Amino acid sequence: MKMKKEKIVLGMSGGVDSSVAAVLLKNKGFEVHGVFMKNWDDKNAICSAEDDYADASSVCNQLNIPLKKINYTKEYKERVFAQFLDDHKNGFTPNPDVLCNKEIKFDVFQQYAREIGAMKIASGHYAKIVCEDDKFFIGKASDRSKDQSYFLYQLKSSLLMNIEFPLGELLKKDVRKIAEENSLVNASKKDSTGICFIGDRKYNDFVGQFLKEKKGKIITVDGEIIGEHNGHMYFTVGQRKGLGIGARNSANDKPWYVVNKDITKNVVYIAQGHDHPALFSDKLFADKMHWNLKISQSLPLKCKAKVRYRDVDYSCQILSSNDDECYIKFNHAIKAITTGQSIVLYDEHGICIGGGIIRKRNIPYLGEEINE
Repeated sequence: MKMKKEKIVLGMSGGVDSSVAAVLLKNKGFEVHGVFMKNWDDKNAICSAEDDYADASSVCNQLNIPLKKINYTKEYKERVFAQFLDDHKNGFTPNPDVLCNKEIKFDVFQQYAREIGAMKIASGHYAKIVCEDDKFFIGKASDRSKDQSYFLYQLKSSLLMNIEFPLGELLKKDVRKIAEENSLVNASKKDSTGICFIGDRKYNDFVGQFLKEKKGKIITVDGEIIGEHNGHMYFTVGQRKGLGIGARNSANDKPWYVVNKDITKNVVYIAQGHDHPALFSDKLFADKMHWNLKISQSLPLKCKAKVRYRDVDYSCQILSSNDDECYIKFNHAIKAITTGQSIVLYDEHGICIGGGIIRKRNIPYLGEEINE
């Protein structure tokens, strides 16, 4: 008697990663059901929904996989994009991909899975799921250069127990090879980069469509008024280009960097040189914490932290914490820690123990600590 295959819902983006995930899941014996989500309806966005849907359809037809198209543009704008704009208004530099995974993608996967009677969901993320003592955690992918666990730290154990990440053990080059061996239409398709709803447009031009500009001063850390800006939302800590202050021949012609913003006064502070002390911080405060472990009895707790996606892990200690807030000290000062970005915490094995949103950082400068 032929056994009935287990159903699994897979997010299909039209890219090579989710397509290879479909191949691997089929080879593993699953009855794969694809879901294509349209989250943005702007033709100028990177993620051209029509082209991506055509690629996803081609792969699903080739693999004999049903594909469901779901329009989630309204929910995306209400639950992700609105927060993106609100963060900018409050002086933060947001990361919408983290919120999208929690609020949209995996929520949609679950809903559709219930509709068709599936227990499991899957995606083409580069990440692993680790089980310890009957509890499930996000772990780093084998390909650390492509690891996406940073974006997934908010997924709960109860959800992870029913998730598959088929690419977790693979290197990107192996994924490409599998795509080529299976003659997938998107085998050589470029990876998407940046924020999809901004597309090829300049970041400031896009944000300026939705937020009201308000001119303010650009001031050096020494108190010199050096220029004028059109809105603090156009600047982020560590930014070098696009400051609009022109050429200034001083301090050995070192470039200028944004080191702080005062939203109340509408002032952008800058300093000269990539190694200026005002760019560095050894402490930060985060909120909206999501914990995968109860750590209150283990403080201070040594761990690793990633303060932005494309960065290395830094050694640190969690000094104090509760369910929603966390105070962290790094072993060494870190350059350009940016409020609004996520900090994701890992143990020595690359297993995610929690994460949250960076809200404040301490800037050691001239022997003093300026609380941002």
